[in-house]
Amino acid sequence: MLSEKSTATVRATLPAVGAAIGDITELFYTKLFAAHPDLLRDLFNRGNQAAGLQKQALAGSIAAFATHLVAHPDQRPDVMLNRIAHKHASLGVTRAQYPVVHEHLFAAITEVLGDALTPEVAEAWDEVYWLMANALAALEERLYAARQVAAGDVWREWTVTGRTEETADCATFRIVPADGAPAPAHLPGQYVSVQVELPDGARQIRQYSLTTAPGAPTRAITVKRVHGRTGGGPDGEVSNHLHARVRAGDSLRVSAPYGDLVLHDSAAPVLLASAGIGCTPMLSMLEHLADTGHAAPVTVLHADRSPADHPLRDDHRALTHKLADASARFWYEESAGPGDGQGRLDLRDVPVAPGTRAYLCGPLPFMRSAREQLLAKGVAAADIHYEVFGPDLWLASA
Repeated sequence: MLSEKSTATVRATLPAVGAAIGDITELFYTKLFAAHPDLLRDLFNRGNQAAGLQKQALAGSIAAFATHLVAHPDQRPDVMLNRIAHKHASLGVTRAQYPVVHEHLFAAITEVLGDALTPEVAEAWDEVYWLMANALAALEERLYAARQVAAGDVWREWTVTGRTEETADCATFRIVPADGAPAPAHLPGQYVSVQVELPDGARQIRQYSLTTAPGAPTRAITVKRVHGRTGGGPDGEVSNHLHARVRAGDSLRVSAPYGDLVLHDSAAPVLLASAGIGCTPMLSMLEHLADTGHAAPVTVLHADRSPADHPLRDDHRALTHKLADASARFWYEESAGPGDGQGRLDLRDVPVAPGTRAYLCGPLPFMRSAREQLLAKGVAAADIHYEVFGPDLWLASA
């Protein structure tokens, strides 16, 4: 709960701080990495840093958190906090790291705002920061406790038991715990972090959705090779490393599973909409629905560049056919075959059952379009859930 005095100060200064938040976060990261280069080497995604995406996400989340506190002083934006906490838990973030962030963030705020940062303004924004930091730390500690691990101790060695080339740029890696113990339970839709050591000694981390259902004895992740020349940033360091170097018999350092986009067990109709590699959490959900004999209607939708670029296309269809009342529709920008849609996902002639719960994963423009179409078809906003691969710029700007 934000104090009454700070609420008034934050409300009055939010436009000025919001306008400067991009400069503040840019300077924050510069200061943070100068003082702690190990954080850039071993914790933060160097590709997202180079592209500026992480900076945008941090700026947006701070501004969104402050805006929410001003509008609803007695409430917390739990959707945003939960999403961030799950990501932090998958990286092994602990409470001890928040004072480090505070030190360099407020040094950046002081430098950027200058004389405008009066003691009263500094005190109010300090309160905002610690409300957010302490809430996140508490959520993360609960997530660790639920996994029965010490805070931050989420890593285990896993062995790659098989590899399948799904498309020219997507490979599936099947993995089991190296110590022979059972794989930790996960919920359909969750992801794991994978940490690899790169040639320069950096230990970079990325998140990949588990594509298998919770009951599967072997876990699987499907990794898309990131080409910077098409994405506007650098080549994906971890994805290219996995594609080039990891084969059956190799070891991977993998975190416990986390993620707040999970399939709700209920008798409600389900709609799974994805684009590109966004199909991976949907495959876990779809397999779980098939394993549990879900009887209500299930609508499976996917958009991609072409059938050859569609990862796990055969699994998409095969799992759909296992369900009592399910249908699959695919859209392709190129080489659409008989029965496939041409171009981008279009829900105009797709039946959507009343009470449907929808799950979305893919690029932001795709998810925005799919969400708008679902709302127009009468799906409740509260029943539309989504996952973003990488920094959540949508949530930060919501």
